[in-house]
Amino acid sequence: MNMGKLFIILGIAFILIGIIWTFIGKLPGDISFKRGNFSFHFPIMTSIVVSIILSLIFYLLGKFR
Repeated sequence: MNMGKLFIILGIAFILIGIIWTFIGKLPGDISFKRGNFSFHFPIMTSIVVSIILSLIFYLLGKFR
C-alpha cells in the first residue's frame, strides 16, 4: 500500500471519528472535574471507544490487503 492511499484511509477514519465524537459528546466514564476557574476533563471512555474503532479499521484493512 503506498503512502497516498494510507493517508486517504487515515483521513476518512479521522473524519468518521470526528463525526461520531460530535454526536456522542461526553460518554459515561469520562472524568470531569471543575473547581473555581480550573477544569479538567479526561476522556478515558471515549479514548477506549476510539481505540476499538481504529483497531477494527486497521484489522479489516490488513485482512483485505
